[in-house]
Amino acid sequence: MRFAVLGSGSGGNATVVECEGKYLLVDVGLSAKQLNLRLGQLGVDPEKITGILLTHEHGDHVRGLDVFLRKCRVPVLASVMTGRVVQENMSSQAQWVAFESGQEFQWEGFQISTFPLPHDAVEPVGYVIAHGERKVGVATDLGHVNEAVMKTLAGVEGLVLEANYDWPMLEADTKRPFSTKNRISSQHGHLSNDQAGELVATLLAEGLKRVVLAHLSGDCNCPVKAVEAVRGKIGDSELEICAATQNEVTAWQSIEPEIDPSFYGELFGGV
Repeated sequence: MRFAVLGSGSGGNATVVECEGKYLLVDVGLSAKQLNLRLGQLGVDPEKITGILLTHEHGDHVRGLDVFLRKCRVPVLASVMTGRVVQENMSSQAQWVAFESGQEFQWEGFQISTFPLPHDAVEPVGYVIAHGERKVGVATDLGHVNEAVMKTLAGVEGLVLEANYDWPMLEADTKRPFSTKNRISSQHGHLSNDQAGELVATLLAEGLKRVVLAHLSGDCNCPVKAVEAVRGKIGDSELEICAATQNEVTAWQSIEPEIDPSFYGELFGGV
């Protein structure tokens, strides 16, 4: 099982998850042209996408959906209220699959768990996408980590997690009025680097192996600060961490099953 972020930030967000030749997209906030281009960079044929999962209705998560669906008739899965809001502005025909926030279901060989996120949208959700024992979580656009978030993400081996802002940079920013800063740092806004690091530290004990930090602010954060902040919360752990950017695709992040050391003895005839 593996995953990659096609791009992430206030300009657009999209993540692809693959297992055994089947692909899911989580959010389509990039333009259709960029979605196709970046999927191609990863060697993914858009026709092989078996489902699009939406986290919420904000433009940086759904902007490319309408045009993308004109050529790729991919089923769209969304929470009930998110689906209703997004469809109001759609002209393309699509197969819509609605679910209740918190619901678990199977889709094209994947086991999908959904959980509510505290964000200022109509019905935002995060996802845990599983295949066999492998699990990947996606949690962007959340103002704080609550029990539902913690409980559902426990046991994921790969994670795409928001680290939106560095608090000193946000506080010093002169472009944003005080009200906007309050909204960003509120309980229904976005996660800071330190909040992301605290969640990663907790999930590390549950088997977390790879993290891609996402939705970084272009003005109030940077990849180096985000990664350093998370590293500061987890000490000397060998956890693999990288930060997604707006304009570049991350490398594939692979989640491989652990091999019992005795396997090698059996493979080479024992000792």
